[in-house]
Amino acid sequence: MPQETPTRREVLQAAGAGLATVAATGQAAGDAPDDDYIVGTSNERGSDAARRRAQSVKREFDFGDLGKAVAGKFPEEAREALQNNPNVRYVEPDGTYEKIAQTLPWGIDRVDADLVHAEGETGGDGTDGDGGADLAILDTGIDSDHPDLQANLGSGKAFVDCGSVSNCRYGGSTNDNACNEPWDDDDNHGTHCAGIADADDNSEGVVGVSTDATLHAVKVLDGCGSGSLSDVAAGVEYVADQGWDVASLSLGASSGDQTLQDACQYAENNGVLLVAASGNDGPCTDCVGYPAAYDSVVAVGSTDSDDSLSSFSSTGPELELAAPGGDIYSTVAGGYDTYSGTSMACPHVSGAGAQLMDNGYTNSEARQRLRDSAEDVGLAANESGSGLLDVEAALGDSSGGDTSVAVSTGSASNVGDTTATLSGSLDDLGGASSSDCYFEYRESGASSWTATSAQTLSATGSYSEDVSGLSGGTDYEFRAVADASDGDTDTGTTTSFTTSGGTSSSAPVIDSYSVTEAGSPNPHAEITADWAVSDADGDLDSVVVEVVDSGGSVVDSSTTNVSGSSASGSDTFKIKQGGGATYDVVLTVTDAAGNSTSETQSVSA
Repeated sequence: MPQETPTRREVLQAAGAGLATVAATGQAAGDAPDDDYIVGTSNERGSDAARRRAQSVKREFDFGDLGKAVAGKFPEEAREALQNNPNVRYVEPDGTYEKIAQTLPWGIDRVDADLVHAEGETGGDGTDGDGGADLAILDTGIDSDHPDLQANLGSGKAFVDCGSVSNCRYGGSTNDNACNEPWDDDDNHGTHCAGIADADDNSEGVVGVSTDATLHAVKVLDGCGSGSLSDVAAGVEYVADQGWDVASLSLGASSGDQTLQDACQYAENNGVLLVAASGNDGPCTDCVGYPAAYDSVVAVGSTDSDDSLSSFSSTGPELELAAPGGDIYSTVAGGYDTYSGTSMACPHVSGAGAQLMDNGYTNSEARQRLRDSAEDVGLAANESGSGLLDVEAALGDSSGGDTSVAVSTGSASNVGDTTATLSGSLDDLGGASSSDCYFEYRESGASSWTATSAQTLSATGSYSEDVSGLSGGTDYEFRAVADASDGDTDTGTTTSFTTSGGTSSSAPVIDSYSVTEAGSPNPHAEITADWAVSDADGDLDSVVVEVVDSGGSVVDSSTTNVSGSSASGSDTFKIKQGGGATYDVVLTVTDAAGNSTSETQSVSA
């Protein structure tokens, strides 16, 4: 059985020889193999339908409140049927993701990471007290016996096994790196990124931005640098489920996919800081690739040693930061090499994020800190976002989380059908003279927040706000926000509450129900049930019609999914035994709250 959870110190102790230069080019997402699709669903009913329609199921996803998804082989007829299913959110190809092109430790020096190492900022065993940050590299794997990485290696997970391909469809071939673990690197790309983010400060080779975070290899790309959408999404979901701090994604495609967007949002909701390369399609405008372009992900562009924008770096409004990416020297399997690409810029930011989260920052606080502390090097916002990564500025006096304004989310009280009182606390002004404090709230799972009016506080203390116009019997979430007068901001953790009411107190009603028999020749009985139902609460869910013979056995039935306050329909059954037999035809209507009403009519064939 493949070992998936080795400890940091249990990896093989061996140093390899130097490796020749490897060159690769990024590829846009390719078409999915025939019938390889992912069906996104809104509930288990939709997932059941997808599983029934699939020729085979590769894997399933559960993105919590966002919904579910099933990846597998779906013929065209099945895809068309599922697209018309109201419980299906989308049907999309299980396309291909590629490593972003490479051509590389001036970068460590430029972002001043070496200066914070001397102050003990290494990403491991920091002030958060939980043994250091967990940094996942979602890529081609990590060389399990590299002397500059082995001291920091934690667990690994392979969604595509090392050595699973022998030649590459875009030319060239896989290298001959040893596959000691399923998550070993058979391409070098992932190992190179791992070294930039977290190479050990051990007096040999190179040093990373972070030097003592725990590295986790999540192998989602094969030895050709290629991986399916479902493999990449599964890797992101896996990182979230492990509770790790940072996910570094030096991979991408030119177009987005709902499955990966859901996976990234799920990971962000679960506290993961996601960092991704913007892409190597430059010079271009508005061409940031995916997943970097998603709102839940920090998009990173590339600079050269003179602080100019790298010619290959993709640009666009989604960019948040820039980092060194041209001619970066780092680890490869068995040695070291120089690569270039936004793939190399990304792990600079990932390593800095690991250091911040080691110091107690949440993912959203770390993201904001990286932006606030970035250096202006004269590049446009669509080229560098907030500016060039500055690790020393980000980590300066950074222990214990946000060192400026700090706010905490309290609880919801006086919760009624449509109203609630939200509470929070301004814990630290951080040197500012005052802060505007307010709340943001939304229905759980909604994409946008509603802000309350702000209260200006000039001293720390609690504050509250009444909200109205809520929906009864509905799950909500809210968070406290503080905008200090000096421009600093902080957002509290998200807290949930449920309004009262909204649950149906009355059962649905059968407005009309008739059963007829068409008088079909023996030995068949053709029975038709016509019905109309309603519900004052507007939460109709299903109508079931069952044909029961004289012995009490159900010989045929139908189920109709309904919604709203009224529905009608007609169901026809052809019963083979017929011949003067008598049947009970039972109609049952159920609402979303579980209330039901039944009526039985008898008919003779």
